[in-house]
Amino acid sequence: MRIDGIGIMPIEMPLHDKDWAFALATVSSARGYAIRLSSGGVHGYGYAPAIPHMGSTFEGLPIELARFAPLIKEFDPRDIEGLLQKLDRSLHGAPQAKAAIECAAHDLVARAFGTPLWGLLGGKRTERVPVIRILALKPPDEMAAKAEELFREGYQYFKIKVHGDIHEDVARVKAIRERVGEDAHLTIDANQSYSPKEAILAIEQMARYRVDLFEQPVHRFDLKGLAMVTRESPALIEADEAAGTLEEIAVIVKDRLADAVSLKIPKLGGLRNARAAARLCATYGVKYRVGAHVGTRLLNAHGLHLAVSCPEIDYACELGEFARMDGDPFTGLEVENGHVELPKDNGCGVQPIHHSWQVI
Repeated sequence: MRIDGIGIMPIEMPLHDKDWAFALATVSSARGYAIRLSSGGVHGYGYAPAIPHMGSTFEGLPIELARFAPLIKEFDPRDIEGLLQKLDRSLHGAPQAKAAIECAAHDLVARAFGTPLWGLLGGKRTERVPVIRILALKPPDEMAAKAEELFREGYQYFKIKVHGDIHEDVARVKAIRERVGEDAHLTIDANQSYSPKEAILAIEQMARYRVDLFEQPVHRFDLKGLAMVTRESPALIEADEAAGTLEEIAVIVKDRLADAVSLKIPKLGGLRNARAAARLCATYGVKYRVGAHVGTRLLNAHGLHLAVSCPEIDYACELGEFARMDGDPFTGLEVENGHVELPKDNGCGVQPIHHSWQVI
């Protein structure tokens, strides 16, 4: 089995909300590149999101993918370890591009062997996963109204974006809790916008509104601050930006600097590293879940197969943000009553709607 064809396709998915904001940026679309690996007429697909704060840009991704293409042409896609070693030796970093290639290789092998992707990841523990929907940064009443709308659609888990102003952020949490009632689950994402002491004070005030989890309260490199917030806060503290590599996750879980870790396939460089990170967390008794896979259904399908293969995940995952976008060139995955269910097809289970592939 050899890779005999490589294609890429730029993807831009306009957001329904053109002023979708969080603490680090305001965005109007989700952009990235899909990659297609072929072998004997069978295709596998992966996706690299362009997320500047995670180190990838829309302009840079095709250059990285084109650099990697000659290295993987005629390579056996079953040799995932060897493939990743070649990519790592060629270029340090570039986890999003590497993840897209690695996911496409997994997808290609699974489709060739006639098995769902979870069959290559150690099995499945469930057929469906509850979805967390992200509430963009807006005034409290607007965020509460959006939460109520989503709650009526069947969502029960929400991630509230905040930006470091304690008074405004607590007001956001209060308004959302009052609008959705006690059955909803609330998490907070500060995207590094608090100092440690401010984070502790904010969480203490938010705790009265039953917050399950507080994500990345402090700067990603402030590990002492993260540890202090974890020790002093009543809510679970989750590392996201601080958990960008396996090495960073190893430090966090070994020294218990956070209570939980958000796993993202593009951030970690692929399914293999994401599975390794999950085992690290489980070994040290640190909770983990699949974090925001923002973009096409293709990316979310890979995240879903990861989630169902990890027996320790006991919370909702962020695998439904494609529902707030238009123009997805892939089909086969939908959110129904606040859950995503495994597709029935082999591989990752989604299919391209059109075939605008540029051969590289």
